[in-house]
Amino acid sequence: MSSYRASNWALTGFSLAILEQIALFQFQSLICLLTMPIHDLSNKIVLITGIGCIGEGWGNGTTMATLFARQGAVIFGCDINLEAANKAAEQIRRDPEDVTKSDHCKAFFDACMTKHGRIDILINNVGRSEPGGPAEMTEEVWDYQTNVNLKSVYLMCHLVLPVMEAQESGGCVLNVGSIAGLRYIGKPQVAYAATKAAIVQFTKVTAVIYAQRTGGKVRLNTVIPGLMATPLVSVLADKYYGGDQEGFRKVRDAQVPTGRMGTAWDVAHAALYLCSDEASYVTGQELIVDGGITDSTGRL
Repeated sequence: MSSYRASNWALTGFSLAILEQIALFQFQSLICLLTMPIHDLSNKIVLITGIGCIGEGWGNGTTMATLFARQGAVIFGCDINLEAANKAAEQIRRDPEDVTKSDHCKAFFDACMTKHGRIDILINNVGRSEPGGPAEMTEEVWDYQTNVNLKSVYLMCHLVLPVMEAQESGGCVLNVGSIAGLRYIGKPQVAYAATKAAIVQFTKVTAVIYAQRTGGKVRLNTVIPGLMATPLVSVLADKYYGGDQEGFRKVRDAQVPTGRMGTAWDVAHAALYLCSDEASYVTGQELIVDGGITDSTGRL
């Protein structure tokens, strides 16, 4: 009996030693996870169009650039509105460029390549909404909408994708869409809706092409903001709601199932994930940031 007890105690001691080692390993693993940088963009070169913000506050472009810079990225951005660009965070590189024109895109692209020698992330963020259906909208307004919202995406991808394909590290393209490209959201903006829908399919097709050509080294995705409480709301209120700022904001809040508009930071954090190494197996996808509005019949 005493021999059995001795061996039993020895086994128990051995088991405790194993458990202690397991606990130590789990603790060390936890510490490793807690200290591991998440969505680290250290020294990544980010080329971003539409970096400025009209009015006071945080627009999508400025917020994405700021968040990416906080994660260690080097930002090289442009905006057609120099005053808006100059309001961006001081750590962000700024250049006034019109990305509806190929020569401006080339100059912007060349400046970045000359300074940094590579481009790791491209964010196509420019966009403009003008009211009207096909019968009311002039051809000039239609063409301008198409150039700003869609042609700019093509022009920048035309320049940047060959660089990313040639780079050993590849690269990531993020196009900024809109829920207006997924459903009618209560405003007559046919050109904006059509071009934002086109961006989604442009991204999908190009993502598959480059997944096959690069083995997934070059990725393309779309982030799709819903109704966001950015300074742009004031501009939209003038265009679509007779300048009634408060009334327009209340209507937009009421449209969303959550009862409120989102913020530019909601979009920026979604964009950060899609552009990070944590999303290395994600390509050709849309990440909708809309408080559930596209899943609801909602109020228009």
